Amino acid sequence: MGKVLATPGVYIEEKSAFSSSVVPVATAVPAFIGYTEKATRGTKSLLNLPTRISSMAEYEELFGGSPNTMFTITADPQSGYKLVAENATRFLLHSSLRFYFSNGGGDCYIVSVGDYKKGINAKDFNDPATGAGLVSLLKYMEPTLLVVPEAILLEKADCFSLQQAMLNHCGYTMKNRFAILDVYNGGSERTLDADDVVNQFREGVGANFLQWGAAYYPFVNTTIVQATELGFTNISNRDGLIEILTKEVADALQAGLLKDARAESIKTEIAKIATTNSPDDVENLSGTLKAISPTFKAVLSDMKDQLNIMPLSPAMAGIYAMVDNSINIAKAPANISVGSVVSPLVSITQDGQEDLNLPLNGKAINAIRTFQGKGTLVWGARTLDGNSQDWRYISVRRTMTFLEQSVKMAAERYVFEPNNATTWTSLRAMVTNFLNNQWQGGILAGSTPDDAFSVEIGLGVTMTPNDILDGLLKLTVKVAITRPAEFIVITFQQQQQKS
Repeated sequence: MGKVLATPGVYIEEKSAFSSSVVPVATAVPAFIGYTEKATRGTKSLLNLPTRISSMAEYEELFGGSPNTMFTITADPQSGYKLVAENATRFLLHSSLRFYFSNGGGDCYIVSVGDYKKGINAKDFNDPATGAGLVSLLKYMEPTLLVVPEAILLEKADCFSLQQAMLNHCGYTMKNRFAILDVYNGGSERTLDADDVVNQFREGVGANFLQWGAAYYPFVNTTIVQATELGFTNISNRDGLIEILTKEVADALQAGLLKDARAESIKTEIAKIATTNSPDDVENLSGTLKAISPTFKAVLSDMKDQLNIMPLSPAMAGIYAMVDNSINIAKAPANISVGSVVSPLVSITQDGQEDLNLPLNGKAINAIRTFQGKGTLVWGARTLDGNSQDWRYISVRRTMTFLEQSVKMAAERYVFEPNNATTWTSLRAMVTNFLNNQWQGGILAGSTPDDAFSVEIGLGVTMTPNDILDGLLKLTVKVAITRPAEFIVITFQQQQQKS
């Protein structure tokens, strides 16, 4: 007993019966950065304030709904019309969250960098001067994934600069999270020349901290946005739409498909497009136009199809979370069906995937492929550091990060404890027990715990007398992490008849 006893009596001294334990950190808590309709909780602004949510309903309560993406429509002699989305009104975060939750996503952080009024600005995503975007996450330790779907809406150079900053943030600054990237212009076919989208991405993303990120190609057609969410109010030049629909009526009248009275009735409805604005009137008129005009119905379908083209990073964040929660972090997030997806924009064959998976520069791009009878699958499990034997696989990098951060958090309680055998024994026992649990859970490879990991600590083992004088307590942990069976080779050989 440390206290000097001066008064006669009976004293009770309690001693801890059990050693401290390592609490596993969360492994799949993504942080999404992008633009939202609003960013408020009551009267408090949430702009550039990382905010944890757990559902789409909570997101919409705090950050609002989808953007009102506007389109310009012009007549086209061949197809009848041409529909182009206006870049200043195009935002992806709301649809990305829907994509994320539809693929098994759970709790996540939202960093709103602005609203829908001024368009997209590269500086909003990462501004050290104001602490905006990426910088705002520096004080938050819980996020383990980093996702910026709207990076692909920036200019090419700005997109690559932001993706480099994401890798630097994960691998150099924080070292506790993993970046999920999209290939810029990922809806385009590969050309395998100087303009090839994949080769340009590989050059643009740089060469630093590649083990801390993974990229996916191509973009996909989804079912996130429904036709009922769109109408003629999404057309910025309504007079252009009126002109096209009026011509449709005139052509049908000339071909004898309409009578004069019916044609005039339809023209009357079309004319209402110019002045109808109240939500109820818009809904009623949209329903009428869809019933009487095949062209209007096709325009809505085209708008829906354009808005449903999505990058994979939000879905992959959901898949990472689903795999971690249903199996464990050592399971590669691959050979998994992607939810809410109709098809990839680019069809990749087995031969076409060779350069994606095994390029000479090692910057592997994970393919999204369609297989007959299976649907659209994630068909790749590599980081951008594909030539590294240590960090080639996403699951290996993320598992090591999980182990490191879990042990780091638990070891903090020993800071300023006596640097002696008692502390060493307690620390070794705590880490050994944690790693043994991970081995039993299938995260570490080996038939016995000794094969799966080792924990070393002590004077003459990991420390010198000078280390102790300098206040250094050194712990060495070695682990054998389970790796994915990326290539399964089955050998068949004939043998002689034996009976």
